[in-house]
Amino acid sequence: MAKRPTHPQLCLVIPCYNEEPVLPQLIERLSTLKLEIPYRVLFVDDGSRDGTLRYLESVCASDERMACLSLSRNFGHQVAVSAGLRHAKGDVVVILDADLQDPPELLPDFLAQWHNGYDVVYGIRTNRKETFLMRMAYSVFYRLLDRSANVTIPRDSGDFALIDRRVVEVINSLPEHNRFVRGMRAWVGFRQTGVSYERPARVAGKSGYSLRKLITLALDGLIGFSTVPLRMAFWLGMGAFFWGIARLPGLVGQTWFDDWLPFANITTLILLLGGLQLAVLGIIGEYIGRILDEVRGRPIYVLKHRLGWAAESD
Repeated sequence: MAKRPTHPQLCLVIPCYNEEPVLPQLIERLSTLKLEIPYRVLFVDDGSRDGTLRYLESVCASDERMACLSLSRNFGHQVAVSAGLRHAKGDVVVILDADLQDPPELLPDFLAQWHNGYDVVYGIRTNRKETFLMRMAYSVFYRLLDRSANVTIPRDSGDFALIDRRVVEVINSLPEHNRFVRGMRAWVGFRQTGVSYERPARVAGKSGYSLRKLITLALDGLIGFSTVPLRMAFWLGMGAFFWGIARLPGLVGQTWFDDWLPFANITTLILLLGGLQLAVLGIIGEYIGRILDEVRGRPIYVLKHRLGWAAESD
C-alpha cells in the first residue's frame, strides 16, 4: 500500500457548460463541506454561452481557493475534464460535475477509501432520476461496454471519482485525442474501488449532453477500448457471404419456373448486402477517423485564459 502524505491537499475539478443556474447552489454546498484536509477548486468553463464564466470570475475574485480555466470554445465534457486534470494541483484530485448529480457530500467517504490504500475511488450510480428510455439506454451501454472492452470498466460508473496524484500523472501522459476518461482511469490500473450512491436529478438548468453527444461518448468508449466492432464487421461479412452461397442454388432453380420471383429475390439480396457493406464501412470509418485525429496531433483544447490560483500555475 502506498504511503499517504502527512499533510495532503485536495483539488476538485468541475467542468462547466452553461451551468449558471446551478452554480450558486454548488458553491453553497461546497462551502459547507467538512473535510479533514484542505481543498481547492478548479472550474473548467467549456465555452459556456450564458453567464457561467462571469459568475466564476466573481467567485475566483472573492475566494482564493477557487480557480477557473476558460476554454476558447466548447470542446466537450471529456476534454474539459482532461484539461482540469492537466492543471489540477494537490495530492488527490476529485472529478465532480457541476449539476449536483454527483453529491459533494460523498467526498468524506471517498477520502476514507483513499486512506485505506485505494488509488482510485469511483462513484457507482443507482436509481438514476431519468426517463425510462434513458435509463434503459445507459443500462444497455454499460453492459455492452463491460462485455466488449479489453479492460474492466465498472458498470454504472461515471467520471465522478477521487484519483491519487500518481494516477493523475499517468492519465495525463496518455496521448489519445478521443478521450473517454472513465475508460482511461480503468486502463491505468492501480488499486480501485467503488462507492454506491443514489444519483439525484439535476438541481437546475439543462444537461449539456445532447443525444448526439451521448452517442459520440458511447462510440468513444466502445471504439477506444474494444476491437469487437471490427470483429463483428468481419463475421457479418462472412455470414452474408455464406448466406449468398446457400441462396444461389435456389435462385438458379427458380428461374426455370418464374420470371419475376428471381428478380425480386436478387433485388432483396442486393439491398441487404449493400446495407451490410455500408454498415461495415461505417464501423471501419469510425476507427479510421480516430486514427486521423491522432495523426494530426492537434491539441485537444485551447485555453483562453486562467483565473485565480490557476493563473499562477505552469
